[in-house]
Amino acid sequence: MASEIKVEIIHKETIKPSSPTPHHLAKSKLSIFDQITPEIYVPLLLFYPSNNSDDEVDHHSLFSERSHLLKTSLSEALSHFYVFAGEFEYNVSISCNDHGAGFIESQVCCPISKVLDKPDFGILKQLIPTATESKQAEAGHLLLVQVNLFECGGMTIGVSISHKVADASTLSTFIKSWAAIALGSASTTDHVLLPTEFGVASSLFLPQDFFNSRQPTVEFAIENCVTKRFVLDASKIAALKSKATSDTVPNPTRVEAVSALIWKSAMQASRSNLGYIKPSVWSQVVNMRTRSGLSLTENMLGNFVWYFAATTMESELDFKSLVAKFRKGIEEYKEKYPNGVTGDDAFQFIKESGNLLLKDHVETYSCSSWCRFPFYEANFGWGKPSWVSIQGFKFKNTIMLMDMSDGVGIEVYLTFKEEDMALIESNEDLLAYASLV
Repeated sequence: MASEIKVEIIHKETIKPSSPTPHHLAKSKLSIFDQITPEIYVPLLLFYPSNNSDDEVDHHSLFSERSHLLKTSLSEALSHFYVFAGEFEYNVSISCNDHGAGFIESQVCCPISKVLDKPDFGILKQLIPTATESKQAEAGHLLLVQVNLFECGGMTIGVSISHKVADASTLSTFIKSWAAIALGSASTTDHVLLPTEFGVASSLFLPQDFFNSRQPTVEFAIENCVTKRFVLDASKIAALKSKATSDTVPNPTRVEAVSALIWKSAMQASRSNLGYIKPSVWSQVVNMRTRSGLSLTENMLGNFVWYFAATTMESELDFKSLVAKFRKGIEEYKEKYPNGVTGDDAFQFIKESGNLLLKDHVETYSCSSWCRFPFYEANFGWGKPSWVSIQGFKFKNTIMLMDMSDGVGIEVYLTFKEEDMALIESNEDLLAYASLV
């Protein structure tokens, strides 16, 4: 399908903050958690089908009007999220020089339903402004937006933001604030975080010279990988949680149940292709904003995540026992870091363990859950999105979880080596709950 659909870029410009960044905020130091974050771009796609059934409507005129609103509201949002309009100074700081955000307009030669009915990653990647693996030098900006007009009048907003300045929580806060400004209901106190929030992280979690080397602290393996999207609707989630319930874990969460199902399927594929049992680690990202015990961190911008690890070496892969290992990993994390991970904790762990994701003797699966972030609430003035996609990452053994529009079902983006994916997508236990779409 990708070859049939053309996405034509019709305009590019740079959006500057509506007011200049004050001189005393001209530099924003990276925290240690920003430093250890890989220099990649986080993708987000918001789909808005046409809400006008009138055939006489001039879609191009309406698109121009909406695009103008997005640009003016983005400019205002950037005056608050001023770091996003700056430039990355390698692993030390962001120069908040009002360099601006990239803004692209494009038109797509099909109705939006053609993409929504059967999403194709070849098309989705054309709807976002830059590739996930881009560097700032290639992308030109820390934040880029691509607004795509479909033949039917439907529209998508594609966002790419440098991971050096934002994790999923920060991106969610930005999208919420930008949409609120566009909708006309924003105020700096109610909807938009004040600029001083950007300075909190580096003052609490000091940067370390150790991470200023151009050798990446964290790398993801890029091999012959493919990404597939699986959907577990609300009824399947309920059935899976019921199956996951045990004396050890009487109340499994959605994420625990889904993660254990994916982990089991991935290990079965890996062991079948390797011909032997390799120790397996499930590394789950944790948003530390509510786990640090510090009120200052609840709305902190930038990167403030760590992870817990669940490990197994058993030859028999029992679903309930994997759920239990997952829960054990969470409990051990809470015991080890009752007040969250400190900068010293992060420094010592990275220094001692090296690049954990590329250890050959361990099969590591890296999972990030975007569940519960309110991306489906992003109303810029023409309704909420019908679908939100994170498009998937190209790095081996990565798993992304995303809410469906009902807030109960879960979409799973899996990226694995081709030979592993061939077995995963035909795994009967997985397909009993998850639909490949």
